Amino acid sequence: MSFLRFLFLIVAILMTSAPRPASAQTERAFARLQLELADLTALPVDEALARVDAALAGAGLADPRITFDLGMLKAELLVEAGRIEEAARFYAQLGALAARERQVLEEDPVALYDTAATLFVQAGNPAAALEMVQGILDEQRDSGRSGDILSATFARLADLARLAGDEAAAESYAASADFAATAPASGFGSTRGEGDGGFHEVEVFYATDRARGDESQPSTFYSGMRGDALELGIAMVSIPPDHTPALVEAPSIWRLEFGPNPAKHVVLHSVVPVEPGDFYDTMRTRLEDRAADDLFVFVHGFNVPFAKAARRTAQMAHDMNFPGVPVLYSWPSRGSAFAYAADEASVRVSARRLTHFLDDLVARSGAGTIHIVAHSMGNRALTDALELMALRNDIEPGDDPVFSQVVFAAPDVDAGLFSGMLPTIRPVAERLTLYASDRDFALATSRRLHGSAPRAGQAGDLLLADPNLDSVDMSDLGDDMLAHTYFASDSSALADLVTLFWRNADPSQRCGLAPRAAQAGTLTLWHYQAGACDDTTLVEIMTHLQKARVTSLDAAEKILTQTVRDPLLLDSLTPVLERLMAH
Repeated sequence: MSFLRFLFLIVAILMTSAPRPASAQTERAFARLQLELADLTALPVDEALARVDAALAGAGLADPRITFDLGMLKAELLVEAGRIEEAARFYAQLGALAARERQVLEEDPVALYDTAATLFVQAGNPAAALEMVQGILDEQRDSGRSGDILSATFARLADLARLAGDEAAAESYAASADFAATAPASGFGSTRGEGDGGFHEVEVFYATDRARGDESQPSTFYSGMRGDALELGIAMVSIPPDHTPALVEAPSIWRLEFGPNPAKHVVLHSVVPVEPGDFYDTMRTRLEDRAADDLFVFVHGFNVPFAKAARRTAQMAHDMNFPGVPVLYSWPSRGSAFAYAADEASVRVSARRLTHFLDDLVARSGAGTIHIVAHSMGNRALTDALELMALRNDIEPGDDPVFSQVVFAAPDVDAGLFSGMLPTIRPVAERLTLYASDRDFALATSRRLHGSAPRAGQAGDLLLADPNLDSVDMSDLGDDMLAHTYFASDSSALADLVTLFWRNADPSQRCGLAPRAAQAGTLTLWHYQAGACDDTTLVEIMTHLQKARVTSLDAAEKILTQTVRDPLLLDSLTPVLERLMAH
């Protein structure tokens, strides 16, 4: 075991990685930090560093995601201040934190070690850089990277050893580079289905207006900065054979897992930009080959880097047994809890590009049905894009809808603005659905940052009642202090999405939804009851029926009785299907 791994294990034993439950006190503290650190770029570097150090020293926010994002702020400021070796050491610490807290952070230690190594060389310390690249090699070996990648890393180690004056080590690394170059490839290369290693491969088509980052690693291929134009491409993500629905498995040091392994974890393997003509040609081919000519487009939210968005899109498609093609629209979120203002500015710019991308999908993809799911701040891009599309194309009530289902999940949008846009947006889709929660820490924090103005994704007494959409209170599914992805990280929410996609079902027909009266007393609002449905079996049955193109209750019940052998389960699923097939 290397020194770095030994250090990670000792620290992990001494610390807990579980995020603390969100509280009103924590919410206020986090909102205060957001405000205090919002204007760092306007301050002298030394004063900005002092503010970040004070925040890092605070004992009230022990969530590792906050610690990591504050650490990234400090590392960037150290570089700006010209304190290069100090910055390198801090990036090395962040790499160790990312490796230790993989399950929570979902950050790539390789990118951080790489930055640290580059800075150590710049500071004239090749020996320290050598240790960082050795950490990169350990990560690559654990994740089963191909021989050519390992060979390049060994060659880099050889160069650093020469810089450090250790010729014997340089020769040894060079020999290892030659040997690794002859090793067989990893076997990950097919476009979809089951890979050679037993894991499942999900092909995610993407559009992004992010600037490119470090293209040598899939996890850093796109940065959090704005690009000059929209770029299209295809990402490949693997899902482990024993995947738990609704989870994005990552390595855990508690299980002595030090690097991502496709047999155990959800891994982004490749990111390949594609020219528009080839992008849409390939998409049409995929749709022709599959059981349904459906697309779903996922627009991620605040504080989400490209790699995390790609993994989440793949997980959703896999867990829903989605029979068509998943598409990711990734706007340039900085991927930091303390870049709220920057994300707010970027997402509104991206709306213009998103609306034209949606036009192209409709015209060029060959899809018969297109669904859209937006999360958190991504709803700002989507609502703007749909409003622009409706106005640009003169779409009015009574016209054929362009999209089937549009789902606004935890929208971080001013509730009044959201309501004002809905009449224009409504004709664009067959159905609009709002998923909201009164246990969403991120939205509560956003409300504080916006002068206590309610957010459209908040539930409870704030749940939006509007005749243009179905409002569903998902508070039973719990909360997540920063990620707030209950709509995708709970199998019951995914089952509800499958129901929507398959049948365009009214809430009264869907399993687990109970009505409650709106405050106005004129509209029905809905409450999701967690655990009311056998989610996994329901998804499997609905997918099977959709692929069989079942449209009648008799045909659905026949397949159900042939598929489900447990009498109790059959009794519970039969009324669910009867409600779904009633229209």
